[in-house]
Amino acid sequence: MQDSTVVSEKDPMRQRRFFIFISCGAAVIAFDQWTKWLVRRDIPLGESRLPEWLEWLSPYARFTHIQNRGASFGMFQDGNLFFIILTFLIVGGILYFVSKMEEDNPWMWAAGGLYLGGAVGNLIDRLLFGAVTDFISVGTFYIFNIADASINVSVAMLLILFWFQEWEQPSKDDPQSGDEAS
Repeated sequence: MQDSTVVSEKDPMRQRRFFIFISCGAAVIAFDQWTKWLVRRDIPLGESRLPEWLEWLSPYARFTHIQNRGASFGMFQDGNLFFIILTFLIVGGILYFVSKMEEDNPWMWAAGGLYLGGAVGNLIDRLLFGAVTDFISVGTFYIFNIADASINVSVAMLLILFWFQEWEQPSKDDPQSGDEAS
């Protein structure tokens, strides 16, 4: 049985971490759904637009309204049911992993929230519209949305955070780590 003072000291820290996680996820969902709503309202399907003050960007970037029924880069078209089920599994996995996570680094929790927000943002589109609204077109790269960008940023953040964790921990084989055999 755990000492109640240890548990009560951990509660505020755990609440702070969950607040970071949930806040990041909710912010991504809200911004993603708002921008997709604007695109569906203002840009006809298949058309591209840019505000007049951004016309100088048109050779490099534009807003192009498409409906993606597949995965990233337009792969696996018409796999909506598969992606709905997969996303529910991913969201469940994220929530399970986060509930067990003891990491103190707030950036790790923010990255988890960004990933969750991106997954749920695209899930909402799949459930409501049968496809994901994509609209950010950069060069000849694929067309994506805020949720996709959030997922990619979170994965990059996690890779960097894991790399820094590994870099900061001394190796057991390192003679300067103090773990030398006597």
